[in-house]
Order: sequence, then C-alpha cells, then structure tokens
Amino acid sequence: MSGESKNKTAMARFGGAGTAGACELLIFHPVDTVAKRLMNNPERLTGANWQKVIFQDKATASIGTKYGSLFPGIGYGAIYKVTQRVYKFGGQPYVKEFLGQQFKGEGKDSATKSFLLNGLAGSIMGAGEVVLLPFDVLKIKMQTNPEYRKMSMAQCFRNEGMQLYAGWGWTMARNVPGSFALFGGNALAKSAMGITDKQKPTFLQTSLSSLVGSVTSIIVACPLDVVKTRIQSGKFGQQSGFTHIRNIAKEEGLGAFFKGWVPKTLTVGPKLVFSFTIAQYLAALWTR
Repeated sequence: MSGESKNKTAMARFGGAGTAGACELLIFHPVDTVAKRLMNNPERLTGANWQKVIFQDKATASIGTKYGSLFPGIGYGAIYKVTQRVYKFGGQPYVKEFLGQQFKGEGKDSATKSFLLNGLAGSIMGAGEVVLLPFDVLKIKMQTNPEYRKMSMAQCFRNEGMQLYAGWGWTMARNVPGSFALFGGNALAKSAMGITDKQKPTFLQTSLSSLVGSVTSIIVACPLDVVKTRIQSGKFGQQSGFTHIRNIAKEEGLGAFFKGWVPKTLTVGPKLVFSFTIAQYLAALWTR
C-alpha cells in the first residue's frame, strides 16, 4: 500500500469514527443518563419513585426542565465519547491487521480466524480504553450526583485526584469481553452473510452486523457495568467491586446485576449500532 493510500485509509478510519462519536453523543446522551441513574439506584423502581430516580431534583418540575435535567455531563461526554470512538473504532483495524500478520500461517477457516482476530483486537483496544476513564467517571458523576453540576472541570480534577481512576480494573474487566463480543460478533455476522474482509458491505449489511455485535456486547458486559457504575458514582463510599457484587447478590438478588438492561439494550444498543455502523460505513466509503 502506497503512502498516499495509507494516509487516505487512516483519515477514513479515524474521520469516520470521530464523526460517528459526535453524532452519537448529540442524539443519545439523554438516554444514557437515564440508564446510568437506573443502574445507580439501589431501591426497587416503583410507580411512586421512578420520576425521582430518573429526573432527581427536577422530578416535580415542568416537562422541559425535566428533559433538560438529562443533559448533565455532556461536555465530559463529548471529550470521552469522540476520543473513545476515534481510538477504538479507528484503531482496531490496525491491531487486527498486525495480529493477522502474526498468525498468517494458522490453519483455521477464514470465518473463525476473522472472528478471533477481530475479537482479540477489540479486546486489546478495550483494555487500553481505560486511559480515558477520568472523563467517563466525571460524566457519570454529573449524571448521577447533582452537586457535581456546580463544579468546574478544574475543581473536579483537583477534588477527585486519582479517584477519577476508581473502578479502572472493573472497567477493564468489562471492556475486554465486551469489546471481544462487539468486534467478534460483528465479524461473525458478516461471515454468515458471505462478506469477506476484502469486500465492502452495503449499509444494510453493515447495520445488521453492527446490531449482532452490539447486542452481544451489551449482554456480556451488563453485570460488570452495574458494578463499574456504582464504584464510579461515589454514592456507595469506598466499597470494592467484590463488596458491591456480594451486597448486590445478597440484598438485591442476582437480577439486580441486570438493572438498567432494558433501557440500555433499547438505547445504548441503538447508539452503539448507530456509531459502529457509521464508523464502518464511512471508513469503507472514504477509502474507495
């Protein structure tokens, strides 16, 4: 591949991923706030308290004010989400290509090999994603804790310090299998549709493969995501992840590990499908 082609490919991959991240944030941030507040709520959701859980201190306000209360943390979300998508969606193909060169002589069939290479490359990118954790933590704190909405970014960093990396191990534990399922499931779906790495899938095919990968990723990562969210919210003190797991299982039941899975599947699923589809489609389109 010539230098010009490499530059064009890089611009397409990273540009497509960045565009996808920006569009995703603008459309889906409010529903992400709802999912995070549900995950962070230790009480059983009832008809009497659901508005207080979702809208917090704006539960009795007007409809417009209630809707506006779902946008805290969007600034941190912009830094986190766009950077994350550029890093993950733009960088994963390069890791996959590197791994493909290392395992070029393996005798596995092409579909299995593509699944494993894409999944493993996704896991590596998911593990490295922990570097961006402070911005995700601040976004979650803004979404779940009203007092943080009065603080500037400098104040947040000064007050929190290394606590911004709280839950980094659980974030990595969630990201590794979740990212494997995302990219591996996407590759497996493309193989099932008869699409090889050398072919450019249609927008519909890209959407369907992204759907399979995204839903699989959410299902795999949801229990650890609940633990991660509770650690990062700061509302449960300095409890370790294992303490959260024990308390959740004992006091709330095993079903609590899937709190928020309905809004997450219905909202995080579409936004992940949306951004993954846009990133892949634009990357393929802009390299033609």
